[in-house]
Amino acid sequence: MAKFNRRQALQGMGATLGLLSLRGYQAHAAAVVHFTHGVASGDPLSDRVILWSRVVPGNGQVGSLTALWQIAEDSGFTQIVSSGRVDTSAQQDYTLKVDATGLQPGAEYFYRFVVDNLASPVGRTRTLPVGEVKQFKIGLASCSNYPQGYFNAYRDMAGANLDLVLHLGDYIYEYPEGGYANPEALEKLGRHVKPEHEILSLEDYRMRYGLYRTDADLQLLHARHPFICVWDDHELMNDTWRMGAQNHNPGEGDFQVRINNARRAYHEWMPIRTPQSGDTSPIYRNFQIGKLADLFMLDTRYHGRDQGFDYQRDVVPKMLAFDVRDSEHPILVNKFAAQKLSAEEVEWLPAPFDFTGGQPQPVLDYTKVKSVDPDAMPQGWHFLPDGAAFKAGPLADERRTILGYDQEAWLTQRLKTAAKRGSTWQILGQQVLMGKVGIPVFEPEAFDVEALAPRTARFVRTMQVLETEGLPFNLDAWDGYPACRNRVMEGLQKYAKNPVVVAGDTHNAWAFDLTDDSNRPVGVEVGTPGITSPGMESFLPVPMQVLEAAFGAASPELVDLDAKHRGWAELTFTPESMTNQWHFVDTILDRNYQVIHGKPLTCLVDAKRFSAT
Repeated sequence: MAKFNRRQALQGMGATLGLLSLRGYQAHAAAVVHFTHGVASGDPLSDRVILWSRVVPGNGQVGSLTALWQIAEDSGFTQIVSSGRVDTSAQQDYTLKVDATGLQPGAEYFYRFVVDNLASPVGRTRTLPVGEVKQFKIGLASCSNYPQGYFNAYRDMAGANLDLVLHLGDYIYEYPEGGYANPEALEKLGRHVKPEHEILSLEDYRMRYGLYRTDADLQLLHARHPFICVWDDHELMNDTWRMGAQNHNPGEGDFQVRINNARRAYHEWMPIRTPQSGDTSPIYRNFQIGKLADLFMLDTRYHGRDQGFDYQRDVVPKMLAFDVRDSEHPILVNKFAAQKLSAEEVEWLPAPFDFTGGQPQPVLDYTKVKSVDPDAMPQGWHFLPDGAAFKAGPLADERRTILGYDQEAWLTQRLKTAAKRGSTWQILGQQVLMGKVGIPVFEPEAFDVEALAPRTARFVRTMQVLETEGLPFNLDAWDGYPACRNRVMEGLQKYAKNPVVVAGDTHNAWAFDLTDDSNRPVGVEVGTPGITSPGMESFLPVPMQVLEAAFGAASPELVDLDAKHRGWAELTFTPESMTNQWHFVDTILDRNYQVIHGKPLTCLVDAKRFSAT
């Protein structure tokens, strides 16, 4: 009852002072207003940029506020080039967001907000260049889970010489206190979340953003560099698709109401250009970086995404057919013989396999098969999935899309426009891996499957079988939507000279030479590691060198993989090449950290693949 009443109160109170302390800070009763969440800029164009901050009312003030915003050529604001006023209130959660215009291309600026003679922190931003561009640097970030540890990678990014940060999603996580958290980060670092329950209401989402934006490292990064961002699933809810999510059930209310809350809070708290219509759903958009590059930001998570497949849920087990015309003595028959029998004459049963002898052997005895309890099978018995049927059927469905048909059409048209413009590079900024990732195979001595947790053991057994049938490792990525990927690849082959795909989501560092189904080179992909969220090293109990080698053997497109470190990726674009540099932090559990640089990877113009080392 207490939890219910608390949630009701949060939903009803809005942004009153009583809630301010629940967002990770205390209201200052003596101040008229104060700034607690820093400043941010984003969605730069050649003549404008979004400026953001949040002002907190004091002295019981809960009405509307008016802020002065200023952009100057110097940090002392002696050379102000643009200024204006912007209103805010509890309706916008007291966030300040303005599209500042009248700026020069490729220029550095400083900005701030002022309310009642109190100035916000000063931020630095840049507009996009026009014409010839000699060099442009982009930092990639993704997957910053507050209760996993410190945002050391954000601090490292803040100190880098970047023109832009692309945040590829999972800026916040929606889980309750203790959910998807590192116990050491909770106990020793005090990285507790607010609200403590899973976020559902608009106020919940606002409060969670408020907590994250009190982080000093995140504030520093926002103050140093402009952002271009897209959401992934956790800004919404885990494994979101256009009509639902894995992490949502009817007991948590209407999905559409929750998704609307999430989208609204995202637009309030992120430096993203919100359409004047107020429609917060379509966030795919494009940017021009002079003649050097066209950047297309896609929504592969929510906008038009069909529900993702799951091997445990969507792949049926291998089946055995028994001729039951003689009910006392059913006879095992093959599928061809079974097709000649009527529905009453044949019985199809899931086939358990006995692994106790090393190699899996099907259990063929009708009585044993008929009596098996899926939830209490004998030790060493497992159902095996019919991967071939899944691959040829549901996975091959030409209608499936990860973008939605309207976004697919939009991307094709924008690629055509970019081709006419003659830009050197075409960058697809999006959430999930486009490269083909096969299922890794491990030697039996690598680890004891039966010693794993039951759920993990079932997953590993399933993967072992599916690997033999050429199925992908991660159905949540583009591998789960091969028809849509083929359509996008066709567009890239036709209209793009030098495609570069960037992705987040996996928490690990990846690099691919992308190819189409005819094995023709298409472009390259960089998947950035997570800021704090744990990678595969926390799931599969094998040495990292073994894990990385296994993925490499299973994935012909894979050029590089780091499955251990948290960090970020730095992309440097020139008219001649694109170079990726990994920046890994050696810890997220201590403020003192070291940066480890992975090997640079370079793609020369017109090569459409990383150079051999």
